[in-house]
Amino acid sequence: MKSDVILTHEFVEFIPDVLEENRLYISLAYGTAVHKCFCGCGREVVTPLSPTDWHLTFDGRTVSLFPSIGSWNSPCRSHYWIKKNRAHWAPQWTEAQIAAGRRHDAQTKKRYLDAQEDGIPDEVAPPAISSATERSLWDTIKVWFR
Repeated sequence: MKSDVILTHEFVEFIPDVLEENRLYISLAYGTAVHKCFCGCGREVVTPLSPTDWHLTFDGRTVSLFPSIGSWNSPCRSHYWIKKNRAHWAPQWTEAQIAAGRRHDAQTKKRYLDAQEDGIPDEVAPPAISSATERSLWDTIKVWFR
């Protein structure tokens, strides 16, 4: 298995046009984290931050994303976890595992959207994030992690 990758993170409003290797760009204003695939293939990996997609944890020094990231549509088919500013490699999935994961994700999104339409409050979802022009980055981060 490949060695873990040590990464840095950067909170930005807008994702830059040119991404640096081993850097995770996080836009709270747009609920998105983006990086170049840690395998070195150069592909851009976009992870939307939402109640039904990825969850970001910032402990004041490092970031973690949950769940794992699988680049199933890329030739490299990389699979890794981002925990405390490290990419930890995970086993690749079979086609059956990928299909099951996609079905699970679709079901989770449907249940969430159905609950929202029914007016069921979402206790675990982070509040909407204002643009950085309306509040400071630190205020935005504090709101996100309440």
